[in-house]
Amino acid sequence: MDALNKSTCAVVLILIGCLPSDQKPLEDSMTVLNARASSLELDTDYFPPPGEALHHETAGFAKILCSAVFITGLNPQDAAANVGGFISHFEERGHVVDTIVDYDRQLVSLTLPDGVTRTAKRYRNQGCVSHAIGEDSIYFSPTDVPRNLPVAETTPWPMGDVVSNDLWPDGIDMKMVEEALNVGFGPAEARTLGLVITYKGRILGERYSPEVDMHTPLESWSMTKSLTGTLMGVLIHQGVYALDQKAPIPEWQTEGDLRQEIRIKDIMRMSSGIRIRNAGDPDYNPDLGYPDHLYLYTATDNSFKWAATRPQQWPPNTVGRYRNSDPVLTSYLIRLGVEGRGGNYHEFPQKHLFDKIGIRDGLIETDPQGNFLGQGLAFLSARDWARLANLYLQDGVWNGERILPEGFVEYASTLAPAWIADERLQYGGAFFWVNGNGGWPVPETAYSMRGAGGQSATIIPTHDLVVVRIGKYTGSRAGGLALNAAYELLMQAVPEAEE
Repeated sequence: MDALNKSTCAVVLILIGCLPSDQKPLEDSMTVLNARASSLELDTDYFPPPGEALHHETAGFAKILCSAVFITGLNPQDAAANVGGFISHFEERGHVVDTIVDYDRQLVSLTLPDGVTRTAKRYRNQGCVSHAIGEDSIYFSPTDVPRNLPVAETTPWPMGDVVSNDLWPDGIDMKMVEEALNVGFGPAEARTLGLVITYKGRILGERYSPEVDMHTPLESWSMTKSLTGTLMGVLIHQGVYALDQKAPIPEWQTEGDLRQEIRIKDIMRMSSGIRIRNAGDPDYNPDLGYPDHLYLYTATDNSFKWAATRPQQWPPNTVGRYRNSDPVLTSYLIRLGVEGRGGNYHEFPQKHLFDKIGIRDGLIETDPQGNFLGQGLAFLSARDWARLANLYLQDGVWNGERILPEGFVEYASTLAPAWIADERLQYGGAFFWVNGNGGWPVPETAYSMRGAGGQSATIIPTHDLVVVRIGKYTGSRAGGLALNAAYELLMQAVPEAEE
């Protein structure tokens, strides 16, 4: 990887990041990064997740197939070959000796050579949930979440589907925008499903694969983290929490617990210092067992409990590491906050965010306990991701109503102190990526919701633009190159915003 140039790094290492080509070679930088982390490390023990890796991988595969078929509507063979190679690596899928896709029950069943069968089933608005080994049910009552939105077919965008055909202001080169759409959608190997471009909140153009449409919920992976950060922002605006508040995780309240010093804003900057392992860690050692970063998806248990009972590795706000413990802890706090005031947890995203900004096709999947897996299992349409991104472009205000607290968008789009200290100018607040190292061919003030497989919703304030690209996992490299080419065209087609 040390030979990759800056633009290639932006595509291939989208979740780990890469140093600009005019800085130290990547290998030397990782040595410095690891040395700094080691000097700050606390004396706590690591315990790997229980269970067999292949059993976890197959639970992930069952969920991926279930969601691809019963939420997105993809062909199961195509989904098995091209979708979701994150919690179920493609090379491990060949171990399955029997596959059942039950359309009547909306259930997927996968059997391994040792006789273990992993299943996942669609549960109404909670999406597809993987079952524990030997079980065929979940530990909560699924619900259909009510939506309070106007009729889409007759309501103007963004609260509905009707897109204005009014003339665009002088200065926008619409032919070049059209070219950017064509280039950005990419060749067949990009496997792009949806591409949406908005300017000042209006749709400039969009493209979709014949397999989906503007309402199809699509896998997003870690874009969901930014959605989770947004839901926390809603609760902060409602007075339930404060960014500077020390996180009131119940498991941390024993006297002398080091974790009591972790603030909510540290958690949402991927700087909590909680000890888990991610294959993307600079010092990752595969010999230590199955990584917690994936186990928080595939445990088929209580994801909140696992994250909340991990020890402290570094003091908070000192070392930045991309780990699923932090968005899971944020999801835990959201559940505590909503239910602590007597609210309906599973209805909270729709009632307090989605209904406000026109999202009608979104859902967040859960673990068997009904806990939102807010680190990566939201399914929204490309248009819905554009709506969410435009909430940030509009400083957290929608139709005159403030949804996010003042200063929250600045927090989200500002580089995190611990990541600056690590000399990785990539991560901000509320689980947003920031273009601080210039890795994307747009201004460094751009920031983005990003997920494995080349998923992204990028906010470019200098040009009043939002660009959403969602595709199949195996198309991420070609899709990323195509998207970068589209960015370059859009920077020419759309004038800079006036100060």
